[in-house]
Amino acid sequence: MVAGDVVDENKKSTISVETSSVLMDTVSGETERARICLCVLCGLPGAGKSTLAHILPDHIHKRGWRILVLSYDEIIPEEAYDLRKGDNDAYMDTSSWKVYRQEVLQCLDRFLQSEHTPECLTASGGDSNTWAYLTRAVHEQKVLKVSDGSLPLVSRLDNEPLVILLDDNFYYPSMRYEVYQLARKCSLGFCQLYLQCPLNSCLTRNQARSCPVPDKIIVEMEKRIEPPNPLKNPWEQNSLTMTNANGFSQQDIEMLMQLIAAAFDNPLIPIQDNTEQKEADRLCCASSIVHQADQACRRLVSQAMREAKEHKWAPGVMKSLAAELNQLKTRFLEDLRKKSLQGYPISPGGTINVELVVNRAVAVFEQEKDDIIRKHATNNM
Repeated sequence: MVAGDVVDENKKSTISVETSSVLMDTVSGETERARICLCVLCGLPGAGKSTLAHILPDHIHKRGWRILVLSYDEIIPEEAYDLRKGDNDAYMDTSSWKVYRQEVLQCLDRFLQSEHTPECLTASGGDSNTWAYLTRAVHEQKVLKVSDGSLPLVSRLDNEPLVILLDDNFYYPSMRYEVYQLARKCSLGFCQLYLQCPLNSCLTRNQARSCPVPDKIIVEMEKRIEPPNPLKNPWEQNSLTMTNANGFSQQDIEMLMQLIAAAFDNPLIPIQDNTEQKEADRLCCASSIVHQADQACRRLVSQAMREAKEHKWAPGVMKSLAAELNQLKTRFLEDLRKKSLQGYPISPGGTINVELVVNRAVAVFEQEKDDIIRKHATNNM
């Protein structure tokens, strides 16, 4: 395994490409399977992802490739984002959003496993809005070749390479890893493009949108975002970080084309051991810990606010208490998520007592919560 780096000092763009020798399989012993690459496009709202997704198809087509752009903003409804506001805090409840993201990958998996003909898209069934969006995008973006009747429809995609571009924030590695798992399962190419942009520029561009994302969501996301890190996550080797302050140059586009070409040439191979399953178990375990702790912390905060109201605390003190408790909860859950990912590896045959971990974590939160309540009780006197 050899890792090669291509660095553009002027644009501060870096490609780290994992190379390996992989033989392409064939279909029915006759036709070589079309090369497919899943490309994760990630970055803050306003970083330029949609702009790049709009201009990229022309460059892709010039290479003789096809492209399918799936924009999560168009798939996931606004109500999936639950913003809980405090004076100095914005807490993002992504539980509903996570369900939609998983549905996108499930539908994409179904598409990849189908025979990829217009008839098969209909025959694959599914009445979800996500599947309807995907099939509509496939037709509108002319991803499939329709037979003119003189030749039978091919049983697979034709041989033109296909780039499937997933346009979303993908601010946690766990979100991107789900796409990597799908690529590995289907023996596809995989790459990531992270658009780096100053927060102020993102906020300014966002406000120019017809439906802007709340500023507090972007500010909070900027605190949480974890860009691709090949040193920490070997599966993120095939990644490009592009600085986008003043648009995209031809050199930027060429670097991206090289990244995709490398992904085409080096599709992932499903591993035979359980390493990937261990990683999936670890992420699932961490997600479960944080979710259960989140629910418990919400109940504790709600209880504290009810009790303060029953004791007729002053409105100003109530407002200050709510803001500080929400800040504590957001900070606590973020710290817990990071510790869960780093501190609870799944050993062979080993299990994690999620309930015990959650109870211990919530006990720490409750102690800090009580300290805040005592401080504000003094101010209320």
